[in-house]
Amino acid sequence: MSRIGRLPITLPAGVTVTVAEDNMVKVKGPKGELAEKINSDIKVEVGEDTVTVTRPNDEKEMRALHGLTRALIANMVHGVTQGFEKALEIIGVGYRAQKSGKKIVLTIGYSHPVEVLEDDGVTFDVPTPNTIVVKGISKQKVGQIASDIRSIRPPEPYKGKGIKYKGEYIQRKVGKTGIK
Repeated sequence: MSRIGRLPITLPAGVTVTVAEDNMVKVKGPKGELAEKINSDIKVEVGEDTVTVTRPNDEKEMRALHGLTRALIANMVHGVTQGFEKALEIIGVGYRAQKSGKKIVLTIGYSHPVEVLEDDGVTFDVPTPNTIVVKGISKQKVGQIASDIRSIRPPEPYKGKGIKYKGEYIQRKVGKTGIK
């Protein structure tokens, strides 16, 4: 049996999980509500303060879906209670970010400033001019938007200039040497 899939998900106070007839799992908590459609073969049972996920057989596809479904539901429960956040760092002389309403304006070495709009359920925070924090209740949306921001100016291997995740290691290359 799947090691991840067989673990029960404990529900904190104030969180409700409902399963509709078409296997639509809805999780409602203090920060908002999330919904995810899961495979019709996987069975989700909601108890008083736990949620368990079971599979019908031991086929390879069912084993994979078992752990995936349990992880998705656990991430939804975590998102509606505590939320998710990803921090990005901007490295480079003159590179900076500033928040302007519901968007951030990035000055990162292009001939024009780049604007990134907040998506539904995701907010930006700019504590310092070279740090961006992406926050939200959906782990998928937070990760995707942070990846989109990073892809605007990914870190380059020679000087390390660009946008990187906080704690990410950039493998550096040696520059040119003089011809002798």
